[in-house]
Amino acid sequence: MIIAVLAFAGGALTILSPCILPVVPFVLARSEQPFARSTLPLLLGMAATFALISTLAAVGGAWAVHLNVYGRVAALVLLAVSGVALLSRTVADRLTRPFVALGARLSERGGTRAGVVSALLLGVATGFLWAPCAGPILALILTGAALRGPSTATTLLLLAYALGAVTSLALVAAASTRVIAALKRSFAAGEWLRRALGAGVLIAVLAIACGWDTGVLTRLSLARTQNVEEALIARVAPRTEPTPMQRSMTGAMTGSMTGSMTGAMSGASAGASAHEPGIEGRLPSLDGAVAWLNSPPLTAQSLAGKVVLIDFWTYSCINCLRALPYVEDWYARYRDQGLVVIGVHAPEFAFEKDPDNVRRAVRDLGITYPIALDNNYAIWQAFDNQYWPAHYFIDAAGRIRGHHFGEGDYAHSEELLRTLLTEAGAAHLPPAASAIHASGVEAPPDEADLQSPETYIGYQRAENFVSAGGPVPDAPHTYRAPQTLALNQWALSGGWLIEKERAVATGVPARIVFRFRARDLHLVLGPAAAGRPVRFRVTLDGHAPGNEHGADVQPDGSGAVDGQRLYQLLRQSGPVAEHTFAIEFLDPGAQAYSFTFG
Repeated sequence: MIIAVLAFAGGALTILSPCILPVVPFVLARSEQPFARSTLPLLLGMAATFALISTLAAVGGAWAVHLNVYGRVAALVLLAVSGVALLSRTVADRLTRPFVALGARLSERGGTRAGVVSALLLGVATGFLWAPCAGPILALILTGAALRGPSTATTLLLLAYALGAVTSLALVAAASTRVIAALKRSFAAGEWLRRALGAGVLIAVLAIACGWDTGVLTRLSLARTQNVEEALIARVAPRTEPTPMQRSMTGAMTGSMTGSMTGAMSGASAGASAHEPGIEGRLPSLDGAVAWLNSPPLTAQSLAGKVVLIDFWTYSCINCLRALPYVEDWYARYRDQGLVVIGVHAPEFAFEKDPDNVRRAVRDLGITYPIALDNNYAIWQAFDNQYWPAHYFIDAAGRIRGHHFGEGDYAHSEELLRTLLTEAGAAHLPPAASAIHASGVEAPPDEADLQSPETYIGYQRAENFVSAGGPVPDAPHTYRAPQTLALNQWALSGGWLIEKERAVATGVPARIVFRFRARDLHLVLGPAAAGRPVRFRVTLDGHAPGNEHGADVQPDGSGAVDGQRLYQLLRQSGPVAEHTFAIEFLDPGAQAYSFTFG
């Protein structure tokens, strides 16, 4: 209800925008006729048509997100056509001529009687005129609708927006002649604003198509509108993504295997024994997944009689990656005994919503069990989950019998799985795992010497940033790093564009320095626009890392960013102490998201 009220209010405010001006004359032309038989049906027709067209736009937007490259091209073409229409009244008139002609015929047919049906149909035709014009204002709502997927709720939200706008128009129709005259005087200014907007759209389309200025224009890509998404969700939808605290679990944060989370940062479970698990609820619907990997779509009904492990994860999360070897071992060990593992991929960063990125990560990690892409956090919300990684244990009757949040306590988790399988009738279970030997980024952390926390680079959650002058949000800036850093301080140097969830290198040289204490250092990185690899060089205390290099770095410190993922840059073999890490990018366009340590 609150969302609908906000949408209605947003629509009502469109009367202050020049984009509403093209439809005002249609309303004023019938203001002298009976309101109930003329103006009201016209406005209702406008609202219904606007909601329908906007819903179709939301469907198209969702396809654009999922089609990625092809959707981006189609969207750029549509943007270019819209830009030309905004710039040229002649082009706009030609595009809308069929609808204007329809409106004229309907007006003539209605005559002085202004029949309800003819007024309603005239409103439908006017809605076609209004919908393309209001596009720039409605972009936020349509972006959110595209991300969440088309639905009845989406249409109702858009209808509420449209009703807010037509309410304002109804007040204009009933206003004094002075108000009407003032609106007419603003037509000229509105026309200039319309042309300026068209020119800006065309310039943006040209720049995006040519891949210019990767730092700024990456934000304009229709497949990467992360800032718009966050702004929309914060204003007109309930929070569906984890809070910063929930996103930054860096230890073995453990909850009860049978009850509510204790919040203990330890490797031991609390609550009842895993041998006697309780009941926490039932397996909710899995229908919210936008796609499935390694499996056709699974449902609670199709999983009846199976023991199910739900693993909430995201592929750039170091904690999730370190838990993967255990989940994979359980799947391999017990799948023939009736265990089904479902990895619910709930993205943290915008690039993790790209199905191709997730598919590549699943292949590279060797994951063979089913993966549900929960881009809209529908399954996340159905479980009322708040953490990465999170494991939920479901028995053969579809009941949730336990959960575990974070890394660690794997023996108790396996013990619970064995209990549920035995309850389901599994006999001759294979022996429990004695030890799991993981390597690379999946190796357990060295918690005894870990003194550096997960650190985000985007200004929304950045901490301990010490470049001179501080961050300059959403604008290119040349930064300078101090000569020395205290523990867990970091800085940028060179040309960077700092956005909410990342920083983008706008030129070379561009460096990041970090004073840390940990065995391992990881950094979530992405290549330049259009996937162009970015070369880099890593140093440890000013020297090549040598034997201290990570899996994604050569001993001489060289490497390349070739995809959007987590990169292991350092793995020290000697005693852990404070060190200064630096990475210098040799090509522009690198995207840096967050540091993690182990």
